[in-house]
Amino acid sequence: MTADSASIDLKHHFLIAMPGLEDETFARSVIYMCEHSARGAMGLIINKPSDISMRLLFDKVDLPLRREDLMQNPVGHGGPVQTERGFVLHDPLCMDKPEQEGSAYASTLTVPGGLEMTTSRDVLEALSSGAGPRRVLVTLGYSSWGEGQLESELGENTWLTVAASADVIFEVPMAERYDRALDLLGLKSWMLSPDAGHA
Repeated sequence: MTADSASIDLKHHFLIAMPGLEDETFARSVIYMCEHSARGAMGLIINKPSDISMRLLFDKVDLPLRREDLMQNPVGHGGPVQTERGFVLHDPLCMDKPEQEGSAYASTLTVPGGLEMTTSRDVLEALSSGAGPRRVLVTLGYSSWGEGQLESELGENTWLTVAASADVIFEVPMAERYDRALDLLGLKSWMLSPDAGHA
């Protein structure tokens, strides 16, 4: 690994799959990066719906859902790791309550300059009561890379990267997020060659 690749920090960035990536899980995927360090990386696919709605998910965990705005939202397929576990990506709570330091939930990862990702049940309980973060994406499972693995994939032109936009995650329908993420780079999907270019 070169010094340059070791210093890349893709937290709060999107990984956008290049057309040559044909893996069923990752083809045409957009991944929001929650963690990236020399030890590896972790993120959530934001544009692959599962066959479960938020209402059904809350039924499964024996909680009512009192947020009409979320009822029909699909639960996402966040990646191939721990697919039975829920991950809640949401706006930082301190945006709503500037006086509040940190997150209100038991197990939250704050992405520097970006969003928060909570894995504890208390965020679901807050949503159940009609409260909780204003904008949320719930996924089952996550995506991860071991030490140097993501850097290697970037070197093979498997992914495009761009600073993440919360609006793409929360305001754009899942089916349109791939194209909208490419828009952040000024690209259209027809411009991308399925053959990764190597100089």
